[in-house]
Amino acid sequence: EILSEEERAQVDAFSRQIDVTNSSAILQYGAGAQKNIAAFSENALNSVKTKDLGEIGDALASLVVELKDFGEEEEEKKGIFGFFQKKKKDIESMKASYTKAEANVDKVVEALEGHQVALMKDIAMLDQMFELNNKYYKELTMYILAGKKRLEYLRTNDLEELRKKAQATGTQEDAQAYNDFANLCNRFEKKIHDLELTRMISIQMGPQTRLLQNNDTLMLEKIQSSLVNTIPLWKSQMVLALGLEHS
Repeated sequence: EILSEEERAQVDAFSRQIDVTNSSAILQYGAGAQKNIAAFSENALNSVKTKDLGEIGDALASLVVELKDFGEEEEEKKGIFGFFQKKKKDIESMKASYTKAEANVDKVVEALEGHQVALMKDIAMLDQMFELNNKYYKELTMYILAGKKRLEYLRTNDLEELRKKAQATGTQEDAQAYNDFANLCNRFEKKIHDLELTRMISIQMGPQTRLLQNNDTLMLEKIQSSLVNTIPLWKSQMVLALGLEHS
């Protein structure tokens, strides 16, 4: 179902060229596609190993703590925005506290912006990996279909003819020829089964890649929300607070 008419024609043409008597060719049958899947899995693993979403989460948490602590330090009893309503305020002390908090916030922002760039690159890379996995999956499917088609033909025709010949002549030579060809067919069937196992890895990698990408996207959205909403809101409150003190 995933193959086009042209690809199905390629499968049919390739199927007729498969020679199960060529041991070397059978051993290498689909090996290139299997190596691609192995390399893909390794790349996916490295992507997970080199990424530390926990570090980004810590940065976001420290940002929240920094903003929250500033308000609490100003007036612990009335909560985070209690200091806005205080009638008498030492404006110089307030400016000093804000300057200190702003410096810490700027450091966190710088770290978050770095993570933001890295996550955007990772999301784009995972998109490419997903498309590449689909390509390898289709390639394996074509090998499997061609192999099954050839195997069915050989067992229905060539192997059946050898069986009839051995039964008709009763000679050891013909019986051995039948057994040898049957073993070749069985080995090729095992090779096809091996390709099916590899394809199962590819099937699993598709949703796993999307899961990784979704996690990155969620974290990126949290970073963007902090940069464009949380911090500007906090700074605007500082402007209001300082303006009130000046008034």
